[in-house]
Amino acid sequence: MEDCSLADAALPRLQATMLTALAARGWDVPEYARSGEPGVIHLGLGGFHRAHQALVFDALLRQADTRWGVLGVGMNHAALADALAAQDGLYAVRVADHQGLRWQLGGAIWRTAVAAREPQRVMAAIAAPGTRWVTLTVTEKGHGEQLANLLVGALQDRQAKAAGGLTIASCDNQRGNGNAVRDLCLDEARRRDPALAHWITEACAFPNSMVDRIVPAATADMLEQAAQALEMQDAGAVGTEAFWEWVIEDRFVDAGDADVLRRVGVRVVADVLPFEDAKLRMLNGSHTALACIGAVLGLEHVHDCVADARVEQFVRSFMSEDVGPQLTRADWPAYRDALLQRFANPSLCHRVHQICLDTSQKIPQRWVATALAALGAGQLPQHLAFAAAAWIRYLRGVDEQGRAYALDDPMATALQALARQHAGQPRQAVAALCTPVAIWGAELAVCARWLASVSHWLERIEQAGVHRALDDLENGVRPDLT
Repeated sequence: MEDCSLADAALPRLQATMLTALAARGWDVPEYARSGEPGVIHLGLGGFHRAHQALVFDALLRQADTRWGVLGVGMNHAALADALAAQDGLYAVRVADHQGLRWQLGGAIWRTAVAAREPQRVMAAIAAPGTRWVTLTVTEKGHGEQLANLLVGALQDRQAKAAGGLTIASCDNQRGNGNAVRDLCLDEARRRDPALAHWITEACAFPNSMVDRIVPAATADMLEQAAQALEMQDAGAVGTEAFWEWVIEDRFVDAGDADVLRRVGVRVVADVLPFEDAKLRMLNGSHTALACIGAVLGLEHVHDCVADARVEQFVRSFMSEDVGPQLTRADWPAYRDALLQRFANPSLCHRVHQICLDTSQKIPQRWVATALAALGAGQLPQHLAFAAAAWIRYLRGVDEQGRAYALDDPMATALQALARQHAGQPRQAVAALCTPVAIWGAELAVCARWLASVSHWLERIEQAGVHRALDDLENGVRPDLT
């Protein structure tokens, strides 16, 4: 095949009219009709949804269950939604594992919209009689007024039209995500009409769920690979890993949805909490720790970090000693081993600075519960304390080779100023950066043993560098906290 360039005007755009040609070349294309009204409205049209829930719905559509077509809604930015609309919602997915690469074509997204640009259209779609589900990936940063207005405005219309309730399934990386969306909707509904809040409580379902699949941000190189594989331009292509998991609470408006989802590999359970905790604390928690360490070392990708023997051992010990014993997911050792394999996958090219986005908002979800659980059990989580020290060092915005990098965090300006002000003063730096309750919580922010341990490891990182400090950690050198 000739080398295809995304800038090559002769390269056609991926569209529905190209499916026959793709099928002739061996692509497994969606053969189901894609012209009906979508039964699912997804809020938060990003790479994760396209590589995860949308592929689950695609699998259901391929089984001739036409209820799972998707209207993909971008919340504020139009570029992706419009690009996908120009491609009839089609996009390629590159799936990479230790056996190599394979490509598949996603077809579940039938239409797109932008909530900020056309809120009435989005609300009308949610209120449409044929809509059964709303799914959300609006990030773990939280749900705001925009989301509440969209959902409750549409639910109010459904109530007025006697259109029935909806299953509203958050797929955000947040503990109790379904409960959070339910509470958001009920607060807004009570403000409008207490009877509406009662109707939502009775008619709608807000299952909690845990979703797991690593989906790095699309790069120019990955889009180029998609263009070569398709022999077409594809602005919506995503890359991901072979592993995926969706665990969802058995709480649906249509009880039959549980068995339908199970047919395509979704795990439907009575209690999602053990899986939520394992995902947030073990995968996401170790990911953030690894990324902060990798950024300071000047490593670019997650697989580069895991290829470093000392960093790999740190992550293994972090999960084995600090996180795993505090979990209620029974198979956590196998989950840990699978994570280490996934992190080592070089085809994902998951950048450490992408993982370091918004650390001030991720730490409360990913680290604090583990630290408190370990301390409550009489243990001092040394690997997590080391990670906290690496985070403080990361906040300075320059790696150990002297190369500068930008922070992307809502609190970046304040955090970086403190980190730089107290460079070389580990106790003062920890006092400034490990005590904000908004990040660390009230209990951990005043725990003297925890703060002293973080100070010790920050001092070692500053004096000896990350690698030698990691050697001390793994060789059992521990701070004197007396």
